[in-house]
Amino acid sequence: MANSPAGILIDCGLFQGQEESRGSSAADLAIDFPIDHIRALVVTHVHIDHVGRIPYLLAAGFDGPIICSEPSAIMLPEILEDALKIGFTRDRGLINRVLGLIRARVVPLPYGRWHSVFEEEVGSLKVRLQRAGHILGSAYVECDVVSGTAAERIVFSGDLGAPHSPLLPEPAPPERADRLVIESTYGDKNHEDRETRRYRLKAVLEHALEDGGTVLIPAFSIGRTQELLYEIEGLIAEFGDKEIPQATKGSDPLGSDPTLLPATDSRLGAFGVSPQGDRPRSESLTWSNLEIVVDSPLAAEFTKIYRDLKPFWDEEARALVAAGRHPLSFEQLTVINSHEDHLNAVEYLAKSHRPCVVIAGSGMCAGGRVVNYLKAMLGDARNDVLFVGYQAAGTPGRNILTYGPRGGWVELDGERYDIRAQVHTVGGYSAHAGQEDLLRFVEGIPQPPSEIRIVHGDEAAKRALQGKLQKVVPEAEVLIPG
Repeated sequence: MANSPAGILIDCGLFQGQEESRGSSAADLAIDFPIDHIRALVVTHVHIDHVGRIPYLLAAGFDGPIICSEPSAIMLPEILEDALKIGFTRDRGLINRVLGLIRARVVPLPYGRWHSVFEEEVGSLKVRLQRAGHILGSAYVECDVVSGTAAERIVFSGDLGAPHSPLLPEPAPPERADRLVIESTYGDKNHEDRETRRYRLKAVLEHALEDGGTVLIPAFSIGRTQELLYEIEGLIAEFGDKEIPQATKGSDPLGSDPTLLPATDSRLGAFGVSPQGDRPRSESLTWSNLEIVVDSPLAAEFTKIYRDLKPFWDEEARALVAAGRHPLSFEQLTVINSHEDHLNAVEYLAKSHRPCVVIAGSGMCAGGRVVNYLKAMLGDARNDVLFVGYQAAGTPGRNILTYGPRGGWVELDGERYDIRAQVHTVGGYSAHAGQEDLLRFVEGIPQPPSEIRIVHGDEAAKRALQGKLQKVVPEAEVLIPG
């Protein structure tokens, strides 16, 4: 804020992929910017690239409030607990103290309500959160700033969601923005429409089922996992009794039935397989007995939170619930929690020819349980890897996406793995707005901004969006900060 010693910080997260070299990697997380003037932290949403450094901000001495939406207030301690356990400390007492401090500082703010951060002689600042449609609880931030006799409204987009995404309402443009700071993750490309991507998802799943393989979907625990479950439940509801031919039966060493069976063995009980071999393998598979596995305790926890926060769902999703459907808790869904069950699931699925869909974290294959699946399954052509979101440059996910179709290899935990599995991408499931969506958001502002700053994207995406915005709002100065 000009001529004022006070201000706010919007998000405090980690970079991924090549962006890590900018000084915010897991190896270099110290807060290296002044914080004495920061009166509040405003969180747009709880993805780790937006909140992962909050514990370090607190350690650096920040003692102000943490303002976020009501759903984010519930989810923030959960995501940070997981991050603390992985990269901060194993000291349970210290983790609890940090989480207690975060819970005490959180200020849940309803959408659409102004909140005064400070009001002083030199100036004032108040903020308002609006739905961003990115993940549950996501928001863009409107800031009304007064400095001396000057006043302006600055809008920070955070991460904007794509229109017609499952579960969440589409973001509406702000009524005014003198200055706009906007993301550009997909500033150079557009997404498929929802119907197209839904049937592409169906085609990928059917292909793997025909081959008796596993469809492995790397997905982040918040947002993408829940959207996928929602869409898969919809496919099961629509095509439930439709038979899916299995072109390659293969051999199942346990003779297990690919339907959901009662868990009778701790080794395979994680996903309901009967190890006795006393039931013949089914000669056909229908959508209604396809098994979906979520192998992520964190994803399971956030799926539960999503279910508990139905008032924040869009009208379509609430109508399904009213009709007796359970989009995030359906019969064919199995959750794997323990590490032992995870390892058993990887081993079993790699050896068997049991068709299965596995959703596992993390979304860019840079860590998490998905890495064990990739190591075990990338070399088998029966299997498929389906990417449904952005893969940052420098991550294993980007490398699989780039070199997999060429029969290349990827390095995981220091070893090379050949990629024989088929690799697919369905871009429409990105939680980010595409280029046309970003342009529509800006064009929808009745009083267009005089300045637009483009952030949060690859250089090519920023440049592409800059060129488009200069044509759409020629009166605005469109900048890419260095």
